[in-house]
Amino acid sequence: MLPQLNGKSYPKEVCLNGIWQKPEEAKISVFDRGFMLGDSLYEVIPFYDGKVFALKEHLSRLKYCLQEISLDFDVEMLIPYIEDSVRRSDNAGKDAAVYLQVSRGAAPRSHFFPERSEPIFLLYSFPVNLSGFENKHWKLLISEDIRWHRCDIKTTSYLANTMLNDKSYKLGLNETLLVKEGMITEGSHSTAFFVKDKIIFTHPEGHQILSGITRKIVLDLCQNLGLEIREEAFPFSEIENADEVFLTGTTTQIMAISEIQFQDNILFQAVESGPITRKLQEAFIQKTRNP
Repeated sequence: MLPQLNGKSYPKEVCLNGIWQKPEEAKISVFDRGFMLGDSLYEVIPFYDGKVFALKEHLSRLKYCLQEISLDFDVEMLIPYIEDSVRRSDNAGKDAAVYLQVSRGAAPRSHFFPERSEPIFLLYSFPVNLSGFENKHWKLLISEDIRWHRCDIKTTSYLANTMLNDKSYKLGLNETLLVKEGMITEGSHSTAFFVKDKIIFTHPEGHQILSGITRKIVLDLCQNLGLEIREEAFPFSEIENADEVFLTGTTTQIMAISEIQFQDNILFQAVESGPITRKLQEAFIQKTRNP
């Protein structure tokens, strides 16, 4: 068994191209394009009390990303492996998530897509605590958005995101909020929402942000609850005037923000979750726990 690192543990087994095996025994070619060039995609799919949530939406996003990078792969064949990954683990019947990755496969190294290569997929389940998020608050750091121009593609080429998130981690903060040309795009691994005068703002979909699954669920919840939402980028200069800020993500869910820092200044502070954030959290819990 591989050792724990930074409080994180490896899964007991992984599924590599349909074969279940111990992680230390799973092997890929050194010429795998995912390993060499980041020519691969990934998804994280949540399970609430052992039941998969928003599987169709996650697989639809994966299909879109595959199309965008011209990678032919049958997404539907992954479904039984996704379900098996939780059943076969200690996470059966519990809150968990499945990590899924699809690589273009091995080929002689080139800066263009090879004419022929066999895609490979990897997946495994891991435990995650999806309860109690409504009682937590995160603190954020503001940083320049240095990522590439196709953030809508959920690629494993995640170096810029990890560099940005590492800044907040080393300061004891929870996430890094990104700004480009004076506007907030999203977090390094989350979607950003701002509330001002009872209106909810979030960046519109496009190449600058990932099309978040939880983001879409929140948009639907807003419509059902009669909350006004505008898919408009929120200005960096208006952060100090925001009434509420929250982030969304697959395992983040809907996270209230208590503080936002920029350099040595605190731009936003909140003692408790705002009323709109709480209303959305309650509706999200109802949707995921009592569908």
